[in-house]
Amino acid sequence: MPHLTSTHTTTHATGLQTGLGIPGFAHPLVAPAEWAELTRPRTAPLHWVVLNVADGPGSRPDPHCLEAAGRLRNAGLRVLGHIDATYGARSFGEMVSDAQRYLDWYKVDGFLLDRCPTERTALPEIRRTVTTLRAIRDDAHVVLGHGTHPYPGYAESADQLVTFSGPWSDYRWSQVAEWTADYPPDRFCHFVHGVPGPHLDEALRIARWQGAATIYFTDRTDRGGRTDPWETMPGYWDEIVSRIGTGVSE
Repeated sequence: MPHLTSTHTTTHATGLQTGLGIPGFAHPLVAPAEWAELTRPRTAPLHWVVLNVADGPGSRPDPHCLEAAGRLRNAGLRVLGHIDATYGARSFGEMVSDAQRYLDWYKVDGFLLDRCPTERTALPEIRRTVTTLRAIRDDAHVVLGHGTHPYPGYAESADQLVTFSGPWSDYRWSQVAEWTADYPPDRFCHFVHGVPGPHLDEALRIARWQGAATIYFTDRTDRGGRTDPWETMPGYWDEIVSRIGTGVSE
């Protein structure tokens, strides 16, 4: 298998435990059980949860999202505001405005720049954006949601990069970029949908071999791009939490 060819895990044998990153459930009114589940005790670490109110922070504070974010913060969980970079099409001012509203209304701990560009030419503007995000919140945790391997320079501009986001049919044959071996696993995230329950262990092994410490796997699918597979919890939520918590992927 192509993912077996990487030397990544021999370069960084850190033993860091895999944890969950939640790409963003549906609105708390639509998915109340999902949001409630996140604050219950679990064996697996939850690295962060993305709050996406209305393709961003929305035009005014949402009381249901305020309550959900408050419960997560009270449970000691990191909440990230969702900012759509639109592959570099959105302006610096628009993204910073979104970030400021997330901070003012929801007191977020950082940001996911979704649909982040990957090209070298776009790096200076993304670096400028990240620098400003950290200026308006000193300890902001910033994740760049590329969904694929970007130009290596992006790894120096954020806390984490999403280097895979897509279906299991692609992930099981994916290859890791060689430059990622220069960084520890806690710099990389993988989001995979359509993972069948019987292949959960295999998916966890791929994440370990490719050096991604933050993961989210679900059996939900995007139905050919017609639905958001991250909006609901996977049918095997308890199982994946248990497997990660007991270190099965190690």
